[in-house]
Amino acid sequence: MMKLFRRGQRNVGLAPGTLEYVGEKKIEEPRITVWDYDRENLEQKEVPTPEECSKYLDTPRVSWINVDGLHDTDLIAKIGERFGLHPLVMEDIVNVHQRPKLEDYDKYLYVVTRMLDYDAEANEVSSEQVSLVLGKNFVLTFQEREGDVFDPVRDRLQKTARVRLSYADYLAYALLDAIVDNYFVALERLGEDIETLEEDLVENPSSELLETVHRLKRELILVRRSIWPLREVMSGLERSESKLVRKETRLYLRDLYDHTVQVMDAVESYRDVVSGLQDLYLSSISNRMNEVMKVLTIIATLFIPLGFIAGVYGMNFEFMPELKFKWSYPIFWGAIAAVSGLMLYFFHRKKWI
Repeated sequence: MMKLFRRGQRNVGLAPGTLEYVGEKKIEEPRITVWDYDRENLEQKEVPTPEECSKYLDTPRVSWINVDGLHDTDLIAKIGERFGLHPLVMEDIVNVHQRPKLEDYDKYLYVVTRMLDYDAEANEVSSEQVSLVLGKNFVLTFQEREGDVFDPVRDRLQKTARVRLSYADYLAYALLDAIVDNYFVALERLGEDIETLEEDLVENPSSELLETVHRLKRELILVRRSIWPLREVMSGLERSESKLVRKETRLYLRDLYDHTVQVMDAVESYRDVVSGLQDLYLSSISNRMNEVMKVLTIIATLFIPLGFIAGVYGMNFEFMPELKFKWSYPIFWGAIAAVSGLMLYFFHRKKWI
């Protein structure tokens, strides 16, 4: 649980707008890629310095500038200065423990969201902050490391698709839609783990499976914290009065809001199922204990009369009439077998065994 609430190493007492990266995911060199396009042309390249991004600020074409690597705060500051970003926005970009939110700065919109990915080897969900800035003719995205869920958007840009025929607000929608669609992929993987775990708990409950249940509960808490505030972001974008979001794009944002609600419903359903798995584990353990106790009780009950008979004839009295009888020993074992058989038959009739 501690990793869900860890806030990072941040110095106390810094002035507002101070850039200090508090994340743990670092790459060797920050990478800036630019996708500049209009209806007819597309240019995709990697720029070595933030100064070269300035020429994409006031052009009639739409520019998507993506930055991988946030630990170089000087680079973030230079990009922010060239695009007129508020110091508090740049501070939030490098402070990667933000909750999803939407902020309107008149000339641009600032959106914080979480990108989720399911790590099959570690069997866990990883979360990464993605900051998006929507301007009149540009979209800036900031990520902690290389690798994202935007490949479908890049493929659509390489074709003459709707995204090439629209404005920057539609590009921002497409990027947010790719993030939300990947939530369904991560939840599908979690759902498979939950189904497998449920079968294992019924067949063979163990302490290791209980630890897996607790791990899944933590994963769902992480997913819920990443998605729950996103509903407000999507609703705010749809209802925003900003001129940067066109009327045509609001229809797509409404659909994206519906997808976000569907994801939240799935998360709540999985949380209920995982909470039930813990009850299922306790119930399975209790049933196994009851079966063991039933067997032990039957064995103990069988030996109560047998012990009584053996105790009587184990006494050292001199004048016991059966001691001198020729068939005493066979009769003793016959009585033992008869009593045991009658008791087992009685238990069977009562459906106790």
